[in-house]
Order: sequence, then structure tokens, then C-alpha cells
Amino acid sequence: MKIEQIYTGCLAQGAYYIESKGEVAIIDPLRETTAYLKKVKEDQAKIKYIFETHFHADFVSGHLTLSKQTGAPIVYGPNANPDFEVLLAKDGQEFPLGDITLKVLHTPGHTLESTTYLLKDSNGTNQAIFSGDTLFLGDVGRPDLAQKGALTQEELAGMLFDSLRNKIMPLEDHIIVYPAHGAGSACGKKMMKETVDTLGNQKKINYALRPDMSKEEFIAEVTDGLLPPPAYFPLNVKLNKSGYEDIDQVLDRSTKAWLPDTFEDLANQQSALVLDVRHQDAFVQGHIPQSIFIGIDGGFAPWVGALIQDVEQPILLICPEGREEETITRLARVGFDQTLGYLKGGFEAWKQAGKSFDTMSSIPASEFAETLLRKPNAVFDVRKDSEYLSQHLENAQHSPLDFINEHLPHFPKESPFYLHCAGGYRSVIAASILKKRGIHNLINVEGGFKAIQKTQLPLTDYVCPSTL
Repeated sequence: MKIEQIYTGCLAQGAYYIESKGEVAIIDPLRETTAYLKKVKEDQAKIKYIFETHFHADFVSGHLTLSKQTGAPIVYGPNANPDFEVLLAKDGQEFPLGDITLKVLHTPGHTLESTTYLLKDSNGTNQAIFSGDTLFLGDVGRPDLAQKGALTQEELAGMLFDSLRNKIMPLEDHIIVYPAHGAGSACGKKMMKETVDTLGNQKKINYALRPDMSKEEFIAEVTDGLLPPPAYFPLNVKLNKSGYEDIDQVLDRSTKAWLPDTFEDLANQQSALVLDVRHQDAFVQGHIPQSIFIGIDGGFAPWVGALIQDVEQPILLICPEGREEETITRLARVGFDQTLGYLKGGFEAWKQAGKSFDTMSSIPASEFAETLLRKPNAVFDVRKDSEYLSQHLENAQHSPLDFINEHLPHFPKESPFYLHCAGGYRSVIAASILKKRGIHNLINVEGGFKAIQKTQLPLTDYVCPSTL
């Protein structure tokens, strides 16, 4: 038996490859399927099943493409009912795979169809669970991402409590937990950076698995502090439930190199968003006017989904040389299939063609500190709530990047102001959005809060209410 976690850091997502006696099961595959097909070929094996733990909201799964390529059936748990042919499993149903067995544990709560797969070895001993978004390491799935229906998030949280207590927690402590997501995913609140753990350890440290917790306490804690989900989530659920275009077709259509004149004409004629994915320092030094920065080497796909939101938006790309196809693939992972192509030769070709370009005001943290002490100006911290509450610059206003568009009225229209994040990536994203909205009187703080902490500027620490 072989179990391999195929982890995609950008999405904080784990897919699984399970092989026994030449038979393979894939759990929660990504949209591009080449990696799974390559592994099957190397193992001289055959994909027998494609299991889905639920309808994913944060990425487009590869179940349909992989099924077409291999003939393997797609398996969902009870209540799924997608718009394509699947094997709709019953609670407790078992699927043989070589010498091992995968048993369906219907665990509704995150969504109504959420299912955990329990792996039994050749002796019938429970060895592992593939818990999807039902159980994370350090957390459980949020109960507000299901497609809108008659149930409230509190009712779904109650169902999740029952699923965990009746299906997961009675299992043996030695069982390995393989979740669908880790830290950085918007599908939970408090996920650990580790991606594999034992169930016994989770029973000790996971707040949601406390044995003395009542259902009412569970519902209150699981629903507390839930931020609105990214706007693209429902669209990804729809694609996963209704069907989507094969990624190879998206790549064939989108991997087109355009010379500067044609690129500019397309941007105007198609009302396309010009998306610059280079490093933030390169964007600061020069970029196409009205372009948005979201760097390929940061949390690229989730930020695209959170900030662009409309998966039908036509997109034109400025990429580091050689990373064009990677960028288009990573956009398609979250349902953004309308890429029109990229600028041939990148930003340098734009400059060489004599096209106008813009720059961004940006200063080191040391200079920022000196300037701010001499002449105070507004400072905007675009980090997440938890980061800001942990520690922030005294008098800094909080405008988290996730909700930058809602905060537009708060930014000064004429007087200069400063932007910073943790390390310099998100503040440039925020600045590019503000510049596109006509707000140019901003100054980016290089190195972000990590660099600010090394200056003499006064900081405010979070004080827990219980200590007051």
C-alpha cells in the first residue's frame, strides 16, 4: 500500500494518491491531471476510483477530466447529486482497492454531501481517514460555504458537531488524519501548518474536538469570527457540480503571445484586466498604467479569487519570462478561464515599444520611520485581522487587503499616506488597486511590518480582554 499526499502550497490543498496491488484511488484531484497520470504510469497501475469529499469552493477539481482520461468512476457521498454521472455512495459503503478498503463515512456539516473516507488495511484494521473539509488539523470546516439552501450556518454547524462526535471521534487514536487543506486556506480559521497528524493528537489539541464541549458551545465557537467567504467560492462550487472545460483546452486558447500594440488594443477592446504577476519590486519600479499586481510567487490564486472575484473577467498577463503557462494554469485552478494571452517579451518589450508606464512611490522602513516622526501622515495596515490585533503601529488604520474595495472612501484623496503589510507583497497589491481607482498619493513601505518592527516607531500590542 502506498499513500502519497500531493500538496499544492498556493491553495493550501492536499490531494491524495493511494495505490494497492496496481489499483489506484485519487482523492480530491486538482484540475490539471498530468501528475496523477504520470504516477500511475510509473507504478504500472490503473486508476480505479476518483473520490470527492465534497463540492469544493476554493478550487476547480479535476474529477471530470480524470474520469474521461481513465474511465474511472467519480464517487461522491450521499446528498451530492451533481449534473453528471457519478457513483453516489451510501453511508458505510466499502470500496475495495487491491488489498485495502475505503469506507464511506457520511459527515455532513461543512456541506450536506461532505464525506470522510476511512482506509482499512488488508487485515481490516482502520489506518487513516481522508477527512476533506470536515476535520482539519487544529480546526474543522466552516459551515457557511454550502450552496444556499434552507439550512442556516448554525444548523450546519450542529450537523458537523454530530458528524465529528458520531463518526470521527470514536475512531482509534493511531489513525492518521489526511485533510483537504492546511494553514492559509479560507475554508477554516485556525489550521495548523502541518498537513498530516494522528487523530489522537487532534483529540488533544483541536479546540473543536474537546470531549466536554456541548453542541451549543461548538456552534458558537465554530461560527464565531467567520469572515465573508471570497466571492469566487460559489462560482467554483457551481463548476465542480455542473462541469467545466478541460484545462488543456483553456491552455490552448489562452497561451497566446501578443506584441505591445496588439496587447494594448486587446486590453481596450475587450475591457480586459491587465494582471502583472512579476515580483513586487519589479512592479514598483515600472508597470503598465491601470494594471493590477498579484505576484505569482505569493498567495497568487486565492488573492486573484478574493480580489478579482468575477471568473468571467477577461485577463491579459504580464509575466516573468517562461512562467506564462504556469500562470494560466494557476488561474484556471480557481476557475479563471478567460485569459486572453500575455505580453510577448514582458514589461521590457512594453518600454522598448515606447509605451507609457507608471511607477510607485516606495521607501525603506527606516526612511518611513524618520519621515513619520518628523511629519505624521496617515498609515494604513492591510494585513489580516489576526495580524493587526497581535501587534500594529500606533495610530495605524486597519484596512485588510481582502476588503480593500470596501475601504476606498477611507483613503485620503490628496494628502500623502503610507501602506504596509507584513513583508511587502500585499501592500503592493493594495497600492495597485488604489492606483487603478485613481488614488495615487500613496507611499508603499518596503519590507512591511517586519521591517517596521526594527525601527523606533511605537507599536501597540494586543491585550487579551481576560487580563483587563
